[in-house]
Amino acid sequence: MSDPLNLALLQSPADLDGPAARLEWLEARLEELGPASPDLVVLPELFQCGYNVGARLGAAGEPRDGPFAKAVAELARGQDTAIVYGCAERDGDVLYNAALAFGRDGRMLGHHRKLLLPPGFEGDHFAPGEGSALFAIGAFKVALLVCYDVEFPETVRHVAVAGADLVVVPTALSDQWPLVADKLVPVRAFENGVFLAYCNHSGTENGLTYHGGSCIVAPDGADLARAGAGPQSLSATLNHAAVARARARLPYHRDRAALPWVAGG
Repeated sequence: MSDPLNLALLQSPADLDGPAARLEWLEARLEELGPASPDLVVLPELFQCGYNVGARLGAAGEPRDGPFAKAVAELARGQDTAIVYGCAERDGDVLYNAALAFGRDGRMLGHHRKLLLPPGFEGDHFAPGEGSALFAIGAFKVALLVCYDVEFPETVRHVAVAGADLVVVPTALSDQWPLVADKLVPVRAFENGVFLAYCNHSGTENGLTYHGGSCIVAPDGADLARAGAGPQSLSATLNHAAVARARARLPYHRDRAALPWVAGG
């Protein structure tokens, strides 16, 4: 697995009832992909337990090596594909809105705790994370962000300057904010010269209706694949050379470093 990278996003139905049902649904979708598995599969924010589940979030939290993570690692190994998914991560008495990445050998590749908690219930349940580390899948350096994180130019800029070629964003975007998926996400890819994978839920969960609109965006801001409102699998092949081409054509990172108020570039 090197260059290109075959990527799949699984826009899941929001009303899957509990972790066992979510694992069953994921296993079925992975089997549908067949023997020619993608290099990387991405799932939505808090896929492990559901997003709009209120007080159930506390009980749903698991450590990074908990039962759900072990089951996903086994699916990654069995399907020979890397998997990124969102989860409620418990670390002692603290709960984080996190994303985990497992490699095709079942080992953990990357981990990210959501940096910015939007107005609403998340601040009542989660603590904010700190930082964002990169990991490699073949020729690609990959960064994880979660939902609201991507809505700030600084976060995507930070991981892009650190070397990310692909930014993976599990999300739980409601139908109140279609502009984020439709307009903002392509701009983030364009202004940083990165591939961006944005994976949402679909349908309605306890009165919250999701926008869907999961997408894979190229470094020039063009859609490679985009979902509608319902459950859907979408895929694209990412060619690493497109990153260098986009950044050579529009050298935003280089020119930004020349601004007098940008310390250290």
